Amino acid sequence: MKYATVKVNGLKMFYREAGSPDKPVFLLLHGFPTASHLFRNLMPMLAHDFHVIAPDFIGFGQSAAPAHDKFDYTFENLTKYVDDFLSVMKIDQFYMYVFDYGAPIGFSLAVKYPQRILGIVSQNGNIYQEGLGAKWADRQTYWQHPTAALRQSYQSAFKPETIIGQYLGGEQPDQVSPDGYTLDIFYTTLPDYAERQSDLIFDYQNNVKNYPLFQKYIRTYQPEIIAAWGKNDPSFVYQGAQAFAKDDPNTDVHLLDGGHFVLETHWQTIGQLILDKWAK
Repeated sequence: MKYATVKVNGLKMFYREAGSPDKPVFLLLHGFPTASHLFRNLMPMLAHDFHVIAPDFIGFGQSAAPAHDKFDYTFENLTKYVDDFLSVMKIDQFYMYVFDYGAPIGFSLAVKYPQRILGIVSQNGNIYQEGLGAKWADRQTYWQHPTAALRQSYQSAFKPETIIGQYLGGEQPDQVSPDGYTLDIFYTTLPDYAERQSDLIFDYQNNVKNYPLFQKYIRTYQPEIIAAWGKNDPSFVYQGAQAFAKDDPNTDVHLLDGGHFVLETHWQTIGQLILDKWAK
């Protein structure tokens, strides 16, 4: 395993890397509130057959985190930095694994470069209205009528108990390692964290607006997809996994007995699904 940084448009982007550069690239795109350490168990499993790359988005993990009044924390801008990261790393074609926030970033890249996508794993990485859990109705209200008070109220998403609940929710007792959520909680203590993440919560509305664009890509290009979903996730409900299959017959849907962070407990299962489908 390699841990390194590169400069992308003047900002440091951290990434984890495993496997031979002679192998097909597997790009791993994390979500919120985590970073590339999400993939710490999966990467060694894929490294024999793929060149595995997992960057931290700007504002996350070990990557640069400019203040929110000096950087545009939107998903469009985060996607631009991932796009430019791929250019710096000289990555052309790739498989991609998308989770949570990684889904709108990854599918935006797929829309822009459909010929570069070799296959997709969507793990609780939603692009369908039917995949939005009940909490998103309140978010819609906030997006339509934003107030400072509502913005402040959504900072509860960054509290330790909320993050721990995201990891443990929907999982069997005593099965989830504390390593991931403990590191995520540490990152919430860094300067300006709540403000830049609040900007992204507000901007998520543009991802929902782009769902039809992402779905059109799926219908048009019919990529091979593994929709591996923690079926007990209250945020992105399992109907979001099933929705891929209605647009793309090349979708394999796997509903796993876990929650939003199902990779923490089912990384071997998901890894084997990937190897069975795409390892040469």
